[in-house]
Amino acid sequence: MDLLRDRAAFEREERERLAPVASRSGDSRGRLFEEEEHHHRTAFQRDRDRIVHSSAFRRLEYKTQVFVYHEGDHLRNRLTHTLEASQISRTLARMLRLNEELAEAVVLAHDLGHTPFGHAGERVLAELMKAHGDFDHNRQSLRIVDLLEERYPQFRGLNLTYETREGILKHGCHWEHPLPVPEPTAQPNLEAQVADHADEIAYTNHDLDDGLRSGLLSLEALHEVALWRDVRQDVERNVGAAPERVLRAQTIRLLINRLVGDLADESSRRIALSGADSVEAVRALAGRLVGFSAEAASELRTLKQFLLERLYHHPRVLEMAAPAERVISDLFDLFRKRTALLPEQVCARFDLDGEARAIADYVAGMTDRFALNEHARLLGSE
Repeated sequence: MDLLRDRAAFEREERERLAPVASRSGDSRGRLFEEEEHHHRTAFQRDRDRIVHSSAFRRLEYKTQVFVYHEGDHLRNRLTHTLEASQISRTLARMLRLNEELAEAVVLAHDLGHTPFGHAGERVLAELMKAHGDFDHNRQSLRIVDLLEERYPQFRGLNLTYETREGILKHGCHWEHPLPVPEPTAQPNLEAQVADHADEIAYTNHDLDDGLRSGLLSLEALHEVALWRDVRQDVERNVGAAPERVLRAQTIRLLINRLVGDLADESSRRIALSGADSVEAVRALAGRLVGFSAEAASELRTLKQFLLERLYHHPRVLEMAAPAERVISDLFDLFRKRTALLPEQVCARFDLDGEARAIADYVAGMTDRFALNEHARLLGSE
């Protein structure tokens, strides 16, 4: 018996196994630049692999999630967040009979465009780029996969499929982009919707975990939040006496489990009621089909509001953000004034992309560590 499966076998399996509303790799709208199909891998598997092997993906290891990389070895960074979100997206996609490889590819690419120092860096770069077409990390993720990765002689970027690029855009394209973008529709494909919520579940829970681990959040304060309190009490009843680190890990585990289960149940119900029978029918709907129940959505909003007030706006987090913002601002201003300091490949894109945009691409692509080192090297103690 031949155990080896080729692309045709995978595509045949997708047609048999996936729900009618799922994206099938054999029905993809294709790539910007025509390529021969791979003998053994589907189009979405190739997207996933191209993203994982990209330089931008590797740089996520030294980019801030909430805490700057040197704050602690066990705290999340953009790479570990992406991997956790990817695992959740695969679980959800499989539960809903959607395309796991597409959902995973979207999640793996969703944070490629983040600046050094997380949202603090993005705020500064967005302000600096106001007069030059603006900046946001979703737009930057698309620029990376379409233009900035240099791996192929025939084209710039990774030449990903239409469906993966659709998921990366999230809310459509409202800015000038040098290449054709997925057409605006009422909703993206369901795999992109799954990826969006997998990201939300992942960052909410691991930010909770990191907040407790760092000491910025307290168990006493968290007991004010009904969702946390209920799950924690369940853990204490079922686990009994155990070290706090075990109780914390079990609480986070069950929180993720509860949210994933609710999202799958509610989304399945909505899909069945919608009457949608194809990807195109999903794209035309007025509302999204992947979502939480009203009760879970309310509980999650309360938990996220708690994190906003008690963690993201914690004085220590804001204290870390201030010097980070200065590093981004100083480097951008310095490179605008002294372009000779830039690498040759950045200057080579001035005519094609514009000087300010090419510099923003360069600064946004830095890791926390590289940005700090470059600031110290070029500006000393200024």
